[in-house]
Amino acid sequence: MQTPTKTDADHQLPTAIEPRNPGMALDLDWVRTAQANTSAIERRAKTLPGRRSVKKDYQAAWLCRAISCIDLTTLAGDDTEGRVRRLCAKAAQPVRADILEALGMTGLTTGAVCVYHDMVPTAVDALSGTGIPVAAVSTGFPAGLSPFHLRVAEIGESVKAGAEEIDIVITRRHVLQGNWQALYDEMAAFRAASGDAHVKAILATGELGTLRNVARASLVCMMAGADFIKTSTGKESVNATLPVSLVMIRAIRDYYDRTGYRVGYKPAGGISKAKDALVYLSLMKDELGDRWLQPDLFRFGASSLLGDIERQLEHHVTGHYSASYRHAMA
Repeated sequence: MQTPTKTDADHQLPTAIEPRNPGMALDLDWVRTAQANTSAIERRAKTLPGRRSVKKDYQAAWLCRAISCIDLTTLAGDDTEGRVRRLCAKAAQPVRADILEALGMTGLTTGAVCVYHDMVPTAVDALSGTGIPVAAVSTGFPAGLSPFHLRVAEIGESVKAGAEEIDIVITRRHVLQGNWQALYDEMAAFRAASGDAHVKAILATGELGTLRNVARASLVCMMAGADFIKTSTGKESVNATLPVSLVMIRAIRDYYDRTGYRVGYKPAGGISKAKDALVYLSLMKDELGDRWLQPDLFRFGASSLLGDIERQLEHHVTGHYSASYRHAMA
């Protein structure tokens, strides 16, 4: 049977009506047998930048798709309401109108705007009528070490304020100690507190020690009902990498093969160039297929990435590169 689709008016993309991952009982046998061949994964990852190359109109189309999958983010201690409102304006109009007109694109926006809880009301107000969701980082972001009841309460407050997506951080020690039941229970509690808001589980992969730990943590979070699994907070010393992405994407594929539910993927931190976005999109296409190239199943956690993509699109249209300061985010 063909999957029913609806039109996403904000992105002008066909989006499947996707059932939400309900989670499942913790399967420790599955978790403990999950492995990661680090040397093979790293060899495969090294080949990725040179394996796929799209040019001219095709590249422009892929870059527009990348924009629709960006969670445009500001997570700075000096964030102000004015900065957040300017970022939201950029999310609603990510590329200059004349460039979009030359490309024949209409209705292009970013996938979401991601902010701290304190800025959720401002972002919700600024994005009113655009259809762009607000994502809030939560649960003691970025370390996730505040008291558990406060982390759960923070989720509820962000949902009450209008956040439609919640980016939670897991407790890293559960992974490092192999305490999979504790990780499962924590993630399940976060999912329950989120209600109808979709949950992105941030694994902070740069702090998990091994790719095997990344694979197992990915599975446990999906079993507990995560709608997305995400690499990083962007605050760690090592953020999104291709080897980590390969491991997490294959865990998503295994989960889908076994349960029939699609879980999204979000690489975050350190992805700032258009050429990097193309590599990640091609990786998703190769490993998971076209369905995972939609914003409901794939997001970039980024801010400066959009500026570089806009520069590349202007070059495609005019044949000239503009200065980066002409594409300010906020």
